Amino acid sequence: MQRTTGIAALVALTTLAAGAPALAAQRPPREITATVETPALFDDEAGGDADADDPAIWINSADKARSLVIGTAKNGGLRVYDLKGREIQSIATPEGGRFNNVDIMTGFTFGKRKVDVAVVTDRGLDKLRIYKIEPSGLTDITSADAPLLFSKDQAEVEEQATGYGVAVYDRYAVVSRRHSTRLGIFRLEERNGRVTYRTTDTLDLPKTFRLPNGTTWAPCGEPGEDPQVEGMVVDAAAGVLYAAQEDVALWRINLKGGTFSSIPRVVEHVREYGEPATYDPETEECTVDYRTGFGGRITADVEGATIYSTGKRDGYLIVSSQGDSRFFVYDRRTNKPVTIFQVTDGKKADGVQHSDGAAITSVPLPGYPKGLLVLHDGENTPADNRTSTNFKYVDWRSLNLPS
Repeated sequence: MQRTTGIAALVALTTLAAGAPALAAQRPPREITATVETPALFDDEAGGDADADDPAIWINSADKARSLVIGTAKNGGLRVYDLKGREIQSIATPEGGRFNNVDIMTGFTFGKRKVDVAVVTDRGLDKLRIYKIEPSGLTDITSADAPLLFSKDQAEVEEQATGYGVAVYDRYAVVSRRHSTRLGIFRLEERNGRVTYRTTDTLDLPKTFRLPNGTTWAPCGEPGEDPQVEGMVVDAAAGVLYAAQEDVALWRINLKGGTFSSIPRVVEHVREYGEPATYDPETEECTVDYRTGFGGRITADVEGATIYSTGKRDGYLIVSSQGDSRFFVYDRRTNKPVTIFQVTDGKKADGVQHSDGAAITSVPLPGYPKGLLVLHDGENTPADNRTSTNFKYVDWRSLNLPS
């Protein structure tokens, strides 16, 4: 059954991370460094228009040393790396495709056996692509007749309000829509030896908000575009989706089966929340006039949500504060702030700037006995006067948090 949940009018929402701005003033970010970086990707013709964006970690249960990191490269397709950061596979997009985000679904029933699959949003074609994962690499098992995610027809696909972020749980993928507040849940299904999907629910996050002073506010952006979500993660044990609405807040939404089952609640607003701003069409940027103080600590965009598990319900939620290249850590159970960190230049890799995507595992891996954190670096250096991006590997131990 497909069900649409309308909540745009429910904007008097509870902030769970109370007192967060005060914490930011008291504790400077912890500075850590990366241990490994993947080869540079270049977003130009010579580099195949490859622009790193979002990583996912696949654990090889039979041989942890052969675990993989899978990263999207937008027009450059997918890149698959080993634990030393070496590229072992490059997968091109289909014609017209643009791969945005990726997540891993384990134990998917395919034929007569269970397999792990990488679920990728193809924002160019408004579809999901599904890849079977094996130690040797990825194989496309997407059905040729997989439906459009959000668009009515190809003409609407061309407008590029298409599938954007993705987070998986059970047999479902939560997908966000670009330039929109809409989220959809899609159930993956095998059909004739390939994988397709169908919509089970949709939900629209608010795009205007009532402020404590009684006024109404909407985030600054290009005219005609609503505040979108990209970074997402599902806490399957808790039945909770965390969705990062880039210019607004990090949201917490309950899930039940293939449906959204609660009114979204705010974990923390971005710093720009409630502030007047002016859009400049030449720079395509907003100038913010900070004066109300209604926002939180995160500097927009809020991105890259991921969860480090220390037990069935315990652990940490991590999100990227893209605007100031910091990362915020929350208690997984309570959503209370824990710490802030930055990845700075080190002996083995440069730092992380303007990070879009993040993935973490608490499974012990060779070189990472307490777990591995993989981060998108939006400004890889040295860049040689080219737009350069890649992924950085961080040893969880460097954060010095209980695990």
